[in-house]
Amino acid sequence: MRVTIKDIARAAGVSHTTVSRALRGSEEIRPETRARIQAIAEAMGYRPNPVARALQGRRTQTLGVVVTRLSDPFHTEVVQGIEMVAQARGYGILLSLSHEDPEKERAIVELLAAKQVDGIIVAASRLGSRYLPMLEALRIPIVLINSHQTGPYIYSVATDNVHGGYLAAAYLIRLGHRAIAYIGSRRGGRSNQDRYRGYRQALREAGLSVRPEWIVKGDGRVEGGEAAMRRLLEADPRPTAVFCYNDLTAIGALKAALRAGLRVPGDLSIIGFDGLEEGTYVTPTLTTVAQPRRQLGRLAAEMLLEILEGRPSPKHILLQGTLIERESCGPPL
Repeated sequence: MRVTIKDIARAAGVSHTTVSRALRGSEEIRPETRARIQAIAEAMGYRPNPVARALQGRRTQTLGVVVTRLSDPFHTEVVQGIEMVAQARGYGILLSLSHEDPEKERAIVELLAAKQVDGIIVAASRLGSRYLPMLEALRIPIVLINSHQTGPYIYSVATDNVHGGYLAAAYLIRLGHRAIAYIGSRRGGRSNQDRYRGYRQALREAGLSVRPEWIVKGDGRVEGGEAAMRRLLEADPRPTAVFCYNDLTAIGALKAALRAGLRVPGDLSIIGFDGLEEGTYVTPTLTTVAQPRRQLGRLAAEMLLEILEGRPSPKHILLQGTLIERESCGPPL
């Protein structure tokens, strides 16, 4: 027969309410009592009934998760962070892809809400401020990753992209570079703007000017990085260093530079953004500003669950990236 909460309560010598709270991980129960009850439940082979739980608390124990595309390794680790927290707290996730289409993202969010998920996490949201009334009208908590929108039901966790862009450009300046280009992304939205702002700030503090011919845009992918670098190589004078919107762009830029016969970092230094493992597989290995990708996912899930459990939560959490020095950058020759 199926083990029930009442069975566990009898075995533990506590009320079924205490058992229910302990199994949810409630901080109202003392840690030692919570651990003892959870151990008894595991030993008895207890498995929660998701249907009964949903009917009782009007919860489905499910979180909706929306990412742009899984072909981007950045989102793979973000989702892993979300899933790790969700599973530990007894939640499942429904994963959907927006393919960088704002209208599709909007439709997915509305569909997830109609399926009565308890809350929604959206990574790299393409929904602008004009969609805030729609999000608020859904009346379920939504956590945005790497987006700074907030509202009555809207929370966010993000990397400080201005600081990250500043880190990248300041590092190149410390190496001695004075001709520093930026390859952005047409699809990058606010994150692209903020990384560009940090780049400009570092150049301005060093007394360097931003030359329009050294600012080009890709699409956040390897192919876009290759095409953007080919345009930069036609500039006169040619830059000695390039800061790229993300690592995939930087890998494409590296391919184009090597195909043009340039030595990296001898003739050209290249730095990316994200800290993807893929950057260690190219030659030379890619210097980058690493985002705490798994932490972004974990914090988003923890924030959402705190909101669902009625506990206080900050509206916005900002994390800082870390410079990882590898082989693709060096002093100008």
